[in-house]
Amino acid sequence: MNPITEHLAQTTAEAGLRAAGVDAAIESFLGPAAQAFSNIVFFELQIGELGIPLIVVWLMAAAVFLTFYLRFQPLTGLKYSVGIIRGRFTRKTDPGEVSSFQALATELSGTVGLGNIAGVAVAITIGGPGAALWIIIFGFFAMTVKMAEATLGVKYRQINADGSVAGGPMYYLRDGLAEIGRPKLGRFLAVFYALTTVLGVIGAGNLFQANQAAAILVSATGGDSSFFADKLWLIGVVIAALTALVILGGIKKIGQWTSKLTPMMAVLYFLSVIVILVMNVDQIPHAFALMFAGAFSPSGVAGGAVGVAIVGIQRALFSNAAGVGSAGMAHAASKTTKPATEGFVAMWEPLIDSVIICTLTSLAIITTGLYGESTEDGIGLTSEAFATVAGWFPILLTIAVVLLAFSTILAYGYYGQQALGYLTGNSKKADKAYQIFWIVAVVIGASMSLDSVIAFSDAIFFLMAFPNLLGIYFLSRILRLEILRLRKRIDVGVMKEITPAELQVGMGDHEPTLEQIKAAEAGRKRKRDKLREVRDALRRKKLDREKVED
Repeated sequence: MNPITEHLAQTTAEAGLRAAGVDAAIESFLGPAAQAFSNIVFFELQIGELGIPLIVVWLMAAAVFLTFYLRFQPLTGLKYSVGIIRGRFTRKTDPGEVSSFQALATELSGTVGLGNIAGVAVAITIGGPGAALWIIIFGFFAMTVKMAEATLGVKYRQINADGSVAGGPMYYLRDGLAEIGRPKLGRFLAVFYALTTVLGVIGAGNLFQANQAAAILVSATGGDSSFFADKLWLIGVVIAALTALVILGGIKKIGQWTSKLTPMMAVLYFLSVIVILVMNVDQIPHAFALMFAGAFSPSGVAGGAVGVAIVGIQRALFSNAAGVGSAGMAHAASKTTKPATEGFVAMWEPLIDSVIICTLTSLAIITTGLYGESTEDGIGLTSEAFATVAGWFPILLTIAVVLLAFSTILAYGYYGQQALGYLTGNSKKADKAYQIFWIVAVVIGASMSLDSVIAFSDAIFFLMAFPNLLGIYFLSRILRLEILRLRKRIDVGVMKEITPAELQVGMGDHEPTLEQIKAAEAGRKRKRDKLREVRDALRRKKLDREKVED
């Protein structure tokens, strides 16, 4: 069982939230099968006392390969992304449903969460401060993986007749591999990916999130004596009702909410941690020294420096979800005609997730000195760090966790819908049925402890990385051409900011006016007419040459 699932079981048990009879039945039925499947997916290669999960090696190898192959875009390409995120290079009349910023917020909503708060604490508890540095290092490499997913997601997306978008790894696996002469492999990988996504997001993006939100709310309101201690279903109903209000509105509604919730929870968490660091400012240099020393010369950790690296890499890649393909679905809905624009936007996700937020969490835990003294683990350790400021300060952490859980439920609900749409031919009935199921599952997740179900779903969730990254390897030449060509167009001035400014997508309202739509249609018609004229002229010249030769 991976650390996230272990933490779930521990937290829920401590809060006294188990419905013993139901849980026992579920465990006896699903437990052995779920654990066996989880052991297969997270199979570890034993080297002495060190166990290295092969799925982590698969993710890590792809991250390093893409970073080198795409010429270190995390270092050289960030400058291109600022204007793109602000919507200055895309038109409101471009195909798509959301702005680049909203796509960024949607994907961050799905990745920024307990992995950054509890996962970092777990890594430090197991591997010491050095594990935190490895989280940062491989957060850097993960930036290129997200770039690849987002670029391919836009390049091979489908624009439906009603203007809605269908995109993600399913489509670039099927259509991209067909383009390079591997249609059968592409169709197989696409279906395999879609099936694992439909099932995987249920546990990782719904049941787990609702369960943790309910658990921390009960803990914050008195634990076993809380009014909600035996009314978890009530918390679930409230979260489900809010989820329904948003998710039934589609990606536009989700984008609107996440673009507001994500900055809100990021600012709340950022400011809270800054308060902790200000109180321990004299310990910050020492904290960084411990991180560097622990990363390369640890003591008491199985496997030494390699063991610490594995702990940090696993937490980094699992927390930012680079490799599972979610960025391809989130950014496929962006308004753009140039696929690589979204690649430059998506790079920011691991930077914010695994580099900035995880660094803040690490410093909060290390500077307070709790990592070596506390008996707490996971979110409990982070909560203790917050409590060093004031007794009420962990309430801010509770608010952040609840917001994180809610936004993750919204984002992963959309990912599940996209995968199901691929399998059902974008059936409206199937889509609506999945939305209703997703909403009901929130109540179930909050009310029950479903360790085996979540272990099974968690394993399937990371199984998504196998077909996704295999497809990206095959499409790496196309990907590289898209990325480098966009950079060249910006460098030589061919790609300029859209004018007038009112036509730019921007970061807020991106819906075009009727006049803008008519002007865009007229412009596209002129281009088609011009292209037709050129083709006719070339055809006439060819016929004239043939007559002369005859």
